[in-house]
Amino acid sequence: MIKVSHLAALLVAGTIVSAPVVAAEKGGAVATVNGQAISQNTYNAFIAQQKAQGTPDSPELQNAVKEELIRREILVQEAKKKGLDKSSEVQGQVELAKQAVLIQVYLSDYVRANPISDDQLRKGYDAIKGNLGTTEYKAKHILVANEDDAKAIIVKLDKGEKFSELAKQSKDPGSKDNGGDLGWNSPNAYAKPFSEALVKLKKGELTKTPVKTDFGYHVIFLEDTRPLTPPPFEQIKPQLQQRAQQQQIEQLVKKLRESAKVN
Repeated sequence: MIKVSHLAALLVAGTIVSAPVVAAEKGGAVATVNGQAISQNTYNAFIAQQKAQGTPDSPELQNAVKEELIRREILVQEAKKKGLDKSSEVQGQVELAKQAVLIQVYLSDYVRANPISDDQLRKGYDAIKGNLGTTEYKAKHILVANEDDAKAIIVKLDKGEKFSELAKQSKDPGSKDNGGDLGWNSPNAYAKPFSEALVKLKKGELTKTPVKTDFGYHVIFLEDTRPLTPPPFEQIKPQLQQRAQQQQIEQLVKKLRESAKVN
């Protein structure tokens, strides 16, 4: 089951950002294939998609789009001759495609009608800065399944064994092959018990006892700290805008779902 938040993320990233809303233009066909017209609206939509992906409009693009639509129409006609358009699977896929287009247009229209102000974005920016804190930590860890194993690792480290070698037995695939290195992060990037233990360490210090999280038991080593300097607002404004739109759509979908009559 796709969670609402995941759906909102997909809709923002996959439709509002990349999918243009094409104004319908009435007109004749751009071409006719075996008596079947290719509409101006279809042509306009294809051109708009290409431009949205960064392709500049030009006579070459227009000719290429026209030729592509002709080839597609030929293939569609051949598929229909075989009766493939009658299969339930194809009809289901067509219905899904229609839904996707309508959702794109609806959400794009909703976002345009409900713009997010710079003041709202700045409030979100300030909240993120507050959560990040003022210090970044460069840490290593070794994650194991049980407390006894973690205690045994601490004993070995105290005796001088190399952290990078012991890290090879870690359950964390993202760091085990890199000596347990977690890179530079704000404490809030980690589970709460982990972050609470991390900020209590001094540079070059190892946790004296294993730290338990939902992932298992951690042995943590703090390599270094440095002041945290968040990027300026203008630099990350597009990401803030996308995040705000995602939250906006999530709220919309939730509201509509709650009011819908579903049997």
